[in-house]
Amino acid sequence: MISTPNRDDLVFPKGGWENDETVHEAACREALEEAGVKGILDEDPLGVWEFRSKSRQNCCNMEGGCRGYMFALEVTEELDSWAEQTSYKRKWLSPEEAYKFCRYDWMRDALQVFLSAIEERGSRRAEKLVELPMFPAADSMAEHQMLTSAGCSEKPPTVQHLEESFTNKCIVQG
Repeated sequence: MISTPNRDDLVFPKGGWENDETVHEAACREALEEAGVKGILDEDPLGVWEFRSKSRQNCCNMEGGCRGYMFALEVTEELDSWAEQTSYKRKWLSPEEAYKFCRYDWMRDALQVFLSAIEERGSRRAEKLVELPMFPAADSMAEHQMLTSAGCSEKPPTVQHLEESFTNKCIVQG
């Protein structure tokens, strides 16, 4: 999540998208500009939320209406410096902390959808693990060689998948 000047609450990186980019490209750009992170964006949005723009919050007409597409981002790179670092500070939080400090209800809803998806994926993964054969420790090197010769490779230790950790995840909106 990111902080903004003179506020104690937090938001997920967000912003509009340019005419020459897709909503996915915009989400990645906003994560890079505001939080200084790069990664793998989930293709499907967590959802779409309608809300009022901050500058037009009290308007009674449709002016200022916004539509937010929220995506999960598996962070693979964390930059030491980024474009909007002077305006936004990056903060890594547990899901519970993120929910507590999140400024907007619609962002809390997106976080809840994300956590439900993680839970569902974890359940499906656990079911699949039951079906996998178990290898004795002595066979682990042979198993590794078999996997790498088949074109598979282990993920880098700095990249974790959605089910394994919440600490390097960020939900972004484009």
